[in-house]
Amino acid sequence: MESTTIILGIPIPSSSPIFLAVVGAHVLFGLAAVITGAVAMLSQKGRGRHSNFGVIYFWCLFGVFVTMSALSLMRWAENYQLFALGTGSFVLACLGRTAARRRWRQWPRLHLTGMGASYIVLLTAFYVDNGKNLPLWKELPDIAFLGSAWRHRNTDNPLRLVST
Repeated sequence: MESTTIILGIPIPSSSPIFLAVVGAHVLFGLAAVITGAVAMLSQKGRGRHSNFGVIYFWCLFGVFVTMSALSLMRWAENYQLFALGTGSFVLACLGRTAARRRWRQWPRLHLTGMGASYIVLLTAFYVDNGKNLPLWKELPDIAFLGSAWRHRNTDNPLRLVST
């Protein structure tokens, strides 16, 4: 049985120094990707701030992808779904970046879709993995988790949701 390490109230499912080091790098790349992605999205489009922060977002997302891959391989049975989300996020970013760099037909639409969707999937993966440990999420009513609660509904009264 693996031991758990608690950092800032979030349980990390290992006490291995290697695993914890990879988690640390993963968190730093993830924070940088979220911040630089937001700056790129909110900046005036074109060369300059948008492009510069977009490049930083892409390479930070690459760091997230590499560390996510390592973490997933270390705990495949528990993390295969996170591997799928992380791979999807990075593939979408590659699509968006390549469309802009090669000026594919309708590249602005492809760039926006690829980069925007990669950011959404990045955040989705974060919430899938960490949502249950976030302070605000612990206070939400069951209806906020309709998808999860529906799978565990009370069969005597299908409209009454059961906590998971």
